[in-house]
Amino acid sequence: MIGAVRQRQSMRFCGRSYMAFLFTPEMPLENWLADLDSGLERSPGFFIGRPVVLDLSPLQLSSTEIAELIARLQERDIRIMGVEGVDPAILGPELPPVLRGGRAASTIEMLRDRQEKAPEPAPATPVPAAPAAAAPAAAPSQQPAGSLLLETPVRSGQSIIFTEGDVTVLGSVGSGAEIVAGGSIHIYGTLRGRAMAGVTGNSKARIFCNKIEAELLAIDGYYRTAEDINASLRNRPVQAWLEGSTMMITALN
Repeated sequence: MIGAVRQRQSMRFCGRSYMAFLFTPEMPLENWLADLDSGLERSPGFFIGRPVVLDLSPLQLSSTEIAELIARLQERDIRIMGVEGVDPAILGPELPPVLRGGRAASTIEMLRDRQEKAPEPAPATPVPAAPAAAAPAAAPSQQPAGSLLLETPVRSGQSIIFTEGDVTVLGSVGSGAEIVAGGSIHIYGTLRGRAMAGVTGNSKARIFCNKIEAELLAIDGYYRTAEDINASLRNRPVQAWLEGSTMMITALN
């Protein structure tokens, strides 16, 4: 018998990009961790399952100090996927790899601002600072000041951050996508992702959508996840607003 000879095919590798939170610790680290804890008290578990990168370029830390910092973050359910701004030679195999070439994106500083405002305790669970995000896919050239109009759907994985005012989406917002606005959010399609309104401290902001299948709704730092939204509201037009520290969600018809 003549055996068939099977040629080995070359292995293929594909590149893929992901968005991640970027932490830039400051000295003294104890104070920085205390600030982080203050934010986590208002949003427990927010970073669970979310990728986080440490930018250590402003610091001069040894391998032992980096390992200790990562361990303390893990105690807070924050998992570090990579490190920037350090010499790879000082990182052992037990530490996350060094990342390079990350693209800067918009950032909203909220944790420290909300601490200075000292909001009253509330039964609703607030959301922390919005993550770094990609720029909007498209926006018309002419829009009123203080508003952003998106004529195309916001697809899964996209983040739209506009802190100057309202955001209006003529299409839908896909699962895994998010809209972050300093004012109100208007979605004329289906909201399957996350909508965060009033992120600059605007408690009067509202969220409107034509069909709700949302993963998360948030206004001025207080949020509700999909599990907290009444099932009777699903697939219906709704609006959400704050009454004191309680988020209200009602059908529009």
